[in-house]
Amino acid sequence: MSLFESPLYKDSLKILETASEVMGLDPNILERLKYPKRALQVAVPIRLDDGTVKTFQGYRVQHNMTLGPGKGGLRYHPKVDLSETAALAMLMTFKCALVGLPLGGAKGGICVDPNELSRQELQSLTRRFATEISMVIGPNSDIPAPDIGTDGQTMAWFMDTYSQLKGYTVPGIVTGKPITVGGSLGRAEATGKGVAFCVNFAAQKLNMTVGPEMKVAIHGFGKVAIPAAQDLKAQGAKIVAVSDVSGAIYDPEGLDIDKAVEWTSRRKFLKDLPGVQLISNEELLALDVDVLIPAAIDGVVTKKNADNVKAKIVAEGANGPLTKEAIEIISAKGGFIIPDILCNAGGVIVSYFEWVQGLQNFFWDLDEINKRLHNILKDSFENVYEAHKEYDVDMKKAAFICAFRRLERAMRLRGLFPS
Repeated sequence: MSLFESPLYKDSLKILETASEVMGLDPNILERLKYPKRALQVAVPIRLDDGTVKTFQGYRVQHNMTLGPGKGGLRYHPKVDLSETAALAMLMTFKCALVGLPLGGAKGGICVDPNELSRQELQSLTRRFATEISMVIGPNSDIPAPDIGTDGQTMAWFMDTYSQLKGYTVPGIVTGKPITVGGSLGRAEATGKGVAFCVNFAAQKLNMTVGPEMKVAIHGFGKVAIPAAQDLKAQGAKIVAVSDVSGAIYDPEGLDIDKAVEWTSRRKFLKDLPGVQLISNEELLALDVDVLIPAAIDGVVTKKNADNVKAKIVAEGANGPLTKEAIEIISAKGGFIIPDILCNAGGVIVSYFEWVQGLQNFFWDLDEINKRLHNILKDSFENVYEAHKEYDVDMKKAAFICAFRRLERAMRLRGLFPS
């Protein structure tokens, strides 16, 4: 697949061009933001448990490093390709710029279904991949993190491999590590907690209350969806539906989220959970709820099903879950969209905290981390909301405008090399 083929990349370019036109972005800056700075594709051969050798395709893309080192997750998923990875790296550039971090945008991944590999095979895959991309990453150049299909254990293997290559421990090479090997408190749940914070901010603007009268449907039930569900339920909201690849479960009176978490932690599908009503993922997206949180993968709400969305607030927990056409349809109906580069920025914000803590070998307590996370997201939300009103555009375009303002200033100040 070429760089420009994935729907996510095409949508990102469209939003980039539209938002830049609205705000009058310097066309020279726009031209530079359309393309990644660097893209590396690698072969990742490993020996499987049965003795055979299988080769997987891996990628690391660095989009823009004007503001600082690259930052972005590593995704293990069967649909990973160069174009999607480049699009996600671009979104990371805008996300870091939007929330004021001194970081650039990067992304990586391997085209693989991690559920089909044993623990030993996953470790071999991670260690070989870390070796193959070691020349373009580093604590001062590009810092990976967990994403779909990866977790703290993956990051621990990755850190150990890079450290073995260097001859000394380098905890700052990745974030999202277990606490024991230099991770940060609050990192695992940071993205989902950030989604919950943003839902609260949006509810305040719309004179809504996060409480027993609020019904929430969540597409997904992973690292983003679970903490968001737990946080919102703790505030009294009813989580009426969640889903995984097997389908969705629904209860109009509110699901027992703790029971669902315990069930799925044993690698069981939600559809097999006793005592729940089964619905399809499409039906979940169309539920009559106050808040819809698409928190799984990109492109789930399109022009074909956007008109079915009834939620007053749509919080993009995943990267690019709404296509450009879907955003226009939902916004035209009066839906309030919290854009992905704001809504799910909690993960990269606390990753930044982890990176800083690791560099100074001084760690903060959980209250300090959550307070700092809340304040950064609150300020960023207000900036986006003000741009939304100032330019009379949807929140998605407003978020991009805010990100472009910071990038434009920095890129102009640094200039173009060679001049």
